[in-house]
Amino acid sequence: MNKAVLICCSLLLVFSSGIAGYMALEGWTLLDSLYMTVITIASVGFMEVHPLSENGRIFTIFLILGGTGILVYGVSALIAFIIGGELTDALRRRKMQKRIDAMRGHFIICGAGRTGKYIIEEMRKTHRNHVVIEREVENIKSLAEQNISHVRGDATHNSVLQAAGIERAQGLVTALHSDAENLLVVFTAKRLNPAIRVISKAVEEESEQKIRMAGADSVVMPNFIGGLRMASELIRPSVVTFLDIMLRSQENTIRVDELAIDNSSPHRDKTLKATGILSLQGITVVALKGAGDKYTFNPPASAVLKSGDVLVLMGNISDINRLKTDCVATS
Repeated sequence: MNKAVLICCSLLLVFSSGIAGYMALEGWTLLDSLYMTVITIASVGFMEVHPLSENGRIFTIFLILGGTGILVYGVSALIAFIIGGELTDALRRRKMQKRIDAMRGHFIICGAGRTGKYIIEEMRKTHRNHVVIEREVENIKSLAEQNISHVRGDATHNSVLQAAGIERAQGLVTALHSDAENLLVVFTAKRLNPAIRVISKAVEEESEQKIRMAGADSVVMPNFIGGLRMASELIRPSVVTFLDIMLRSQENTIRVDELAIDNSSPHRDKTLKATGILSLQGITVVALKGAGDKYTFNPPASAVLKSGDVLVLMGNISDINRLKTDCVATS
């Protein structure tokens, strides 16, 4: 797009110089000067508007040499710009940016590589609004083909995070290749939006503390998680099989999710039984998180929900999302 703007500016400069030159050297009117400039640069072979002076002829020579070359280059570049798909890409990026600008409370995923692609898949399955920041061309093409909202660039740069709507985002996860890059993304994101929840990947164990100090709310180490998974496969295979079915099922997206109780919640100051959640089909209340991060697993029906509590639920994600929507509509 910048190339097209440069070409247009160059053509405008040539035409402006031609008009100004004929008006100053020959004393012609604006219309005559414009007409003479157009037929000179376009090389159509029409007669001169008025007889040219010696200075006018010299000026015309330079106008032909410079202007015609710029015109030919501009037209060929513009044709290549359209045929090569650059114009389409530019329009697509603008449309994509408008979609991102309209988002509120979304999630930002930094990196669409080996780890990031699974995060993106989970966001799509659970119907979360999300924006992906990626710099690799092949990954960008894949995102575009799937119509996933994305920003091309380096996630460590302020402008790229701002283009992804960092100020309006609810959360951010950074899954870049190196711990140094992830640390910088965490630091930058927290400075642009101190309230955002940031989750970071860490490869080296010693990087965890540094990333937390930079502002990360949580740090996930794939090697550590992978080791636990392998141990679980060995000693509790039935549990792992159940979790695999829950995560990979294409028919029903079963997930463990949460429902926050705040001051506007219709369930505040009610018992769990009175809320009607326990009787909902397809949803199971796993735990209740109370004050001081105290968890009560399988909470009793008599438990009273207070502002700040969080219900940990398991069930079909569509049913859980419907419950959340009903809570917002009722409040």
